[in-house]
Amino acid sequence: MARTKYKGIDHLSPTDRVVVGLMVAIPTLLVVWLVWFPAIGSVLLSFTNWDGIGSISDAKVIGLKNYSDVVSIYPPFWPAVRHNLIWLAVMFLLATPFGLFLAVLLDRELRGSRVYQTAIYLPVVLSLALVGFIWQLIYSRDQGLINQVTGSTIDWYGDQRYNLGAALLAASWRHVGYIMLLYLAGLKGVDPTLREAARVDGANERTTFFRVVFPVMAPINVIVLVVTVIESLRAFDLVWVINKGRNGLELISTLVTSNIVGEASRIGFGSAMATMMLVISSVFVALYLRYMFKEQR
Repeated sequence: MARTKYKGIDHLSPTDRVVVGLMVAIPTLLVVWLVWFPAIGSVLLSFTNWDGIGSISDAKVIGLKNYSDVVSIYPPFWPAVRHNLIWLAVMFLLATPFGLFLAVLLDRELRGSRVYQTAIYLPVVLSLALVGFIWQLIYSRDQGLINQVTGSTIDWYGDQRYNLGAALLAASWRHVGYIMLLYLAGLKGVDPTLREAARVDGANERTTFFRVVFPVMAPINVIVLVVTVIESLRAFDLVWVINKGRNGLELISTLVTSNIVGEASRIGFGSAMATMMLVISSVFVALYLRYMFKEQR
């Protein structure tokens, strides 16, 4: 069978070189302009007292004062940290295992599994803001499904005793579908001979899964961990739709938005919290990249 010899970029025509150059340059410029430039700008502004009024050149460098104020004299910060940790715990300890459970069931090729897979994954293609509006039909105090069925008058989104749990249930509805898809792809990639060998050795299904299949999916587990942590840190849309992150739904992301684009207009102060989120997220991304590079080597 004849093999096609690979031709490097030196063998491309001038037109092809221009096309390749544009395909590389345009996405790179967009990423730098829309991602890296704002990120670096936020880090630099976090060391200033700029309030968004006037020119950036008028801002004064105040060192770490914004960071000190965030953790010491800003009352909503620590409740927001607690809520983010609760969000992470629910996503990681409840929603993620449930997504894995659904993936294991669908991997058995049940009748109608395609329909179930589509139905479970459908919330993933929706934005969290839209998810919030959809669950408003369930949580509404006057016309919500829960209150209509139970006859109660609880304001699930407005009552501070229930709104965090209500928001977490809505977010989990979307998160479960994403985790299910990731693990389902991982299960499809497991070598069938591993399961057969475990079955020959007398292992039951449960032992086979936890001792053979689950460890083989280590790369998927790392991806799920990183995705869950980052999703929990940047949870914003759903909570902002509910009540702009107030009345017991404070999150770090909503505090950043309130200080940068809200009435306070404390750009430097809000940038300090955004930088803290960036650092925490970067730690998990770095661990993921380190693991992937190690696997490739």
